[in-house]
Amino acid sequence: MNRSVSTSSSLPREHTAEARMARLQDDASWRPAIGLGVATLLLAGAVYAGIATGFASLSYPTQAEGSLLRDGSGKVRGSAWLAQPLNDDGYFQARPSAANYDPMAAAGSNLARSNPALAERVTAITAAVAAREGVSPAQVPADLVTQSGGGLDPQLSPAAAQVQVARVARARGLPVERVQALLQAHTEGRQWGVFGQPRVNVVTLNFALDQAAKA
Repeated sequence: MNRSVSTSSSLPREHTAEARMARLQDDASWRPAIGLGVATLLLAGAVYAGIATGFASLSYPTQAEGSLLRDGSGKVRGSAWLAQPLNDDGYFQARPSAANYDPMAAAGSNLARSNPALAERVTAITAAVAAREGVSPAQVPADLVTQSGGGLDPQLSPAAAQVQVARVARARGLPVERVQALLQAHTEGRQWGVFGQPRVNVVTLNFALDQAAKA
């Protein structure tokens, strides 16, 4: 009787040629996916980001670093795109902020117009602004008592900046005409003459006032 046994049949299944081939095929099926993932990570996460950053830095160097405002010594005094809480009569005040002017917590109050808390807050702020500027509550522009969606907007309407001119000039001991001239210089028209409304960046205006005082 022939007692010979096939070598392949006597080995555990994991050691057979068919099993080894299956494992090789399984390993090969992962390689394209891993390669594609690595290539995508390098292209989208490193190469593209590096090119975009380099292009922005060369084409728009000021904006790429945050539109920072530096004084004569090079010290950063703020950004042209972030409102600041300057509780001093010598400065133009920005819109109220639900985020307390914190860039890491940008947000609006999310109060509906029908919410009594919103009406109470606006009434209280209107009275405070009217007393600060020496005008009647009816003369207080709406953007001085309402919060923007992000809480960091540095722009005001020309009317909201104009109502503050007399106070700023008085606090700084400057002629009203000089402060008015700076205000006009920092008043921007509609974007491309079509979009948006005229506006004043109070951050750059306040920075210009400080620079003028040092001149």
